[in-house]
Amino acid sequence: MGQNVRTVNDLNFDDEVLQSDVPVLVDFTATWCGPCKQIAPFVDQLADEYEGKAKVVKVDVDESPGTAAKCGVRAMPTLKVFKGGEVVAEHVGAIPKAKIEELLGRAM
Repeated sequence: MGQNVRTVNDLNFDDEVLQSDVPVLVDFTATWCGPCKQIAPFVDQLADEYEGKAKVVKVDVDESPGTAAKCGVRAMPTLKVFKGGEVVAEHVGAIPKAKIEELLGRAM
């Protein structure tokens, strides 16, 4: 995981994501998920590229089932972009880096 990617769980999701002053890209992932591993380098790169402008976090759905349920996550990877505590963009499944950046761009 990249140095600018934070791990978020059931205990700190509200503070880190819903109450964030900047847009947040949330990668709902699982250690056993192949497509999640495919997009992980893209998510890490975007965390570095958007440092200071947006926050990038990962939520392990097995470790944080409450957050996954609350956010309606049913498949992995699920990417959601939050701004002002609301979802402004989302995608389910593996996608290229440019498409992930497009999602994040909707909140900028």
